[in-house]
Amino acid sequence: MTVSAGPQVPRKSEVLTDWRPEDPVFWEQTGKRIANRNLAISIPALLLAFAIWMLFSAVTVSLPKIGFAFTTDQLFWLTALPGLSGATLRIFYSFMIPIFGGRRWTAISTALLLLPALWLGIAVQDPSTPFWQFAAIAFLCGLGGGSFASSMANISFFFPKARQGYALGMNAGLGNLGVSVTQFVVPLVVTLGVFGAMAGQPQTMADGGVLYLQNAGFIWVPFLIVCSIAAWFGMHDLVASRSSFAEQSVIFRRKHNWLICWLYIGTFGSFIGYSAGFPMLIKTQFPEVNALAFAFLGPLVGALARPVGGVLADKLGGAVLTFWVFVLMMISVVGVLYFLPSGGSGGNFAGFLTLFMLLFVLTGIGNASVFRMIPVIFRTMRERELGTDPTDEDKAIAARRAGIESAAVIGFSSAIGGYGGFFIPKSYGSSIALTGGPEMALYGFIAFYASCLAVTWWWYYRRGAEAPC
Repeated sequence: MTVSAGPQVPRKSEVLTDWRPEDPVFWEQTGKRIANRNLAISIPALLLAFAIWMLFSAVTVSLPKIGFAFTTDQLFWLTALPGLSGATLRIFYSFMIPIFGGRRWTAISTALLLLPALWLGIAVQDPSTPFWQFAAIAFLCGLGGGSFASSMANISFFFPKARQGYALGMNAGLGNLGVSVTQFVVPLVVTLGVFGAMAGQPQTMADGGVLYLQNAGFIWVPFLIVCSIAAWFGMHDLVASRSSFAEQSVIFRRKHNWLICWLYIGTFGSFIGYSAGFPMLIKTQFPEVNALAFAFLGPLVGALARPVGGVLADKLGGAVLTFWVFVLMMISVVGVLYFLPSGGSGGNFAGFLTLFMLLFVLTGIGNASVFRMIPVIFRTMRERELGTDPTDEDKAIAARRAGIESAAVIGFSSAIGGYGGFFIPKSYGSSIALTGGPEMALYGFIAFYASCLAVTWWWYYRRGAEAPC
């Protein structure tokens, strides 16, 4: 008697030609294991990408201590540049998965992060290193920001629509933890000779203490190497995800692509922008507070909130959750303004910190809820084009088009949202330079959230909305 071996799980790193996550039998017998394995490798790779992307948010506050005489505006520029380059690179990265495949591109994009990590470790050891070199390193840190677009687009192909809120929330939420990890790990490792003489000599501070600031870059090198190898040998490429740039570029003619981009600037743009600028904002407004002792908390709660937001969005719907996120974000920024130093008062740091923690939580939930809206919107719009009596072949073609467009919008909107990593810290710097405080920037954020609220209500949330989700 012949005993069936059951469904065959493809070998690691194999190109998968048969991929049907919406088929319940295929999903339970084969698809779930493969999808979860790719997600398990994707998460640490994305965490490291975020750690490198936000490296300068933890490094800039220490540069003046070891003799780099950069101005406050220059330091804000160093925190802002990775956001600018990362968002721009995301535009290109968002189209890489359908062209190159998830396995190869994840391995390559992770290995590329070795460039800024190694260069930073070398540059900080020479006090004569000019500002332009640090600006170039900061720009290269944006490679980590680019990885988010390709990572999210890749994972979206592996999971059925009903599980995409969970999958994208886990990938992004735990990946976002890289921001908090870098702001927690860097202040620790720069005080220790982790690599001994092999990494170079410590830098002497004005008070006689020493820092090993090179460790801020070198500490990530072994982890980047391991993750690159794991991605190359452990992940899969999907034939189902393959598409040309022409097939993906149709999103530029889709109104809802641009509306989602606007909303994602409000959620993810706020998360990454607040993360980048938080240490310097604390330092300038509450100079008596050790900024790095608190800076990691915001990105931490924001990242942890994202998987929760994914689950809530799956249950409640993306639009209703997004609507109330923007309402509460506006209220939270008003609270931050109330607790800032003003009129000779020293402000209230406890209140300031509490309201900012709430803001970070809301950005995490909003990140997940906006991304949950995307596949629903594009599936709805493509199904409406089928007419009253579509064939099974028509339905299959519409489903494939919706999948390609959703993945492309996920990547592209993450690219546009990433510009918040530049504009928010730069807004702080400009507001402080022009008015002496960050209030002008914060009022601008409230106005922007109001516009996001209006977009969500009109197109997605109200009774009779064009694309309820």
